[in-house]
Amino acid sequence: MKASKIAYKPVGLVLGAVSGMLAGLVFRQAWKGIAHEGDAPDATDEDRTWREVLLAATLQGAIYAAVKATVDRAGATATRRLTGTWPG
Repeated sequence: MKASKIAYKPVGLVLGAVSGMLAGLVFRQAWKGIAHEGDAPDATDEDRTWREVLLAATLQGAIYAAVKATVDRAGATATRRLTGTWPG
């Protein structure tokens, strides 16, 4: 394994945690805008419909994937600017 890949591991872990928190914030705001309520349904919420639960899960997954890809790509780009080497 290349030294740059090893050196990037801690950075990648921090970026992963940050992207997860950021995705959670974005999802909560998006859900408030869509459903006009504060909390998204859990899969075990008895009072929620299948449609609500699946919509919330799909939206949450899409937002998480997009935010994670954005943060990971920005981190790799910044690493290349700083070190001259792509971390992947």
